[in-house]
Amino acid sequence: MQSRHRLLSTASLSCMLLGFGASGVHADTSTAAEIALLKAQLRRLEAKVDAQERDKRQAARDAPRAAPKRAGTASPGGTAVAVKAVGDQNYGDGPTPLFVACPEKSLCYKGLTFTPGGFVALETVTRQHNLSADIDSPFGAIPFRQSRSGRLGEFRFSARQSRISGLVEGNPDPFTHIAAYGEFDFLGAAQTANSNESNSYNLRVRHLYTTVDRSDYGLHLLAGQTWSLATMFAKGLQVRKENIPLTIDAQYVPGFVWARQPQVRLVKDISPILAVGISAENPQTTESGALPATFTYNQASTGGGLFNSANSLSLNHAPDIVGKVAYDPTVDGHDVHVEGFGIGRDFYSRYNGRNRDVIGGGGGSSVLVDLLPKVLSVQLSGAVGAGLGRYGTAQLPDITVSSNGQAKPLSESMLLAGATLHATPALDFYAYAGMEQDARSSQGTVAGVNYGYGNALNSNAGCNIEGSAATCTGNNRLVRQITAGTWDTFYNGAYGQLRGGLQYSFTQRFAFSALQGGAPHADESTVLTSIRYYSF
Repeated sequence: MQSRHRLLSTASLSCMLLGFGASGVHADTSTAAEIALLKAQLRRLEAKVDAQERDKRQAARDAPRAAPKRAGTASPGGTAVAVKAVGDQNYGDGPTPLFVACPEKSLCYKGLTFTPGGFVALETVTRQHNLSADIDSPFGAIPFRQSRSGRLGEFRFSARQSRISGLVEGNPDPFTHIAAYGEFDFLGAAQTANSNESNSYNLRVRHLYTTVDRSDYGLHLLAGQTWSLATMFAKGLQVRKENIPLTIDAQYVPGFVWARQPQVRLVKDISPILAVGISAENPQTTESGALPATFTYNQASTGGGLFNSANSLSLNHAPDIVGKVAYDPTVDGHDVHVEGFGIGRDFYSRYNGRNRDVIGGGGGSSVLVDLLPKVLSVQLSGAVGAGLGRYGTAQLPDITVSSNGQAKPLSESMLLAGATLHATPALDFYAYAGMEQDARSSQGTVAGVNYGYGNALNSNAGCNIEGSAATCTGNNRLVRQITAGTWDTFYNGAYGQLRGGLQYSFTQRFAFSALQGGAPHADESTVLTSIRYYSF
């Protein structure tokens, strides 16, 4: 408008000057023609200014419609253009910027999002009876009183449960999500590892896998090493949503069903609250009992085979097959997670020139209830079957062997109950009680050799006598534990989290009764502490 006023003022002044000039001289036809020309030019200028003002007003009205849209853009011809989502930014089908705005504590590069994780820990373990163990406790090996060292206590510092993790994610198209996850700790111990001076312990794989998710089909594929599908989940069958005990002890709690092993898994979302899954997982067999002379079910690692020669490997013939169904309803305002699973296993061996397959397996179920939403949750899980031993925390054996070379899967039951209280946003308390129990499987006595597991003719004569040279067979019948602990977040802010933990556990080991020595048992009280810094 200001430009219009200036233009009109200039034109009016010109007309006035010409008018005064014409009054000082004789009016003639030439002067009249010039005045008419100036008036015509003024009208054209007024029309031009009006058009410019209309264009500006129209552009202002069109601006909101022309703003970029999150869901996509359109080409000049009206054709939709694919949009790439990277962090909080959207981009068309041109080259994705190398660095863009990302989710907090993540890094984005060429369309991929990388999220680091992990923590640095200093922990202590104090045991009533020496186990010669680090921050994880072999509950099935609590010493009977025959052991001299078992009559001594044990204290250790450890930083080995510190972890390093990383998650890489990308979206090739609107329906496909691809991710890779790795997690590592330092609980590996090569032959050079020791606590004498350097304490140079080894990095080891906990999780290393790839996932491919198709949202349009509700399908989820996993390939790599992670928790077994038999492990309890907290929601659906989603990876990294497993319900792992909150213990400091890296061996968790007896009664907890779990394994971390290579596998290929497929999960289907039937509905937002119902999912089914199946996985084929790496097999391994554990055994206890006397073996006939020509019976073979395992062997030491072959040199150059990339296994530790100190460990035996079972003769695997087929993968373990695990199937699971998970249901996540909300009942009267309380979130509930219910699941059931089954395991099929093949135990492969050779005896007297023949290869043999024996089928074992079992099943279980679990329930997790948000009793007081966001404050108190309770859980209960259990499993029964024949040959489930290595899927339990106490590591009871899978099989025993009869005198005729027949592998016998051991009947086992596992049970775990727990509760978690979120007392404040920074303070959590937990408690668990669990047990694992094997059934006796006597397989007779031939030529003075007692076959089977828990054979009543075994001898436990030396189990309770310090330093005794007498036999202590001590086949485990039952391992049970009660434990409680707390986690307190001292700091939570822009620089990560600092947490402190305290745990106490009381564990009992019971052996099968025998003709000599009765049924020995052993107890273990353990106190663990932890300080962890989560920088991410």
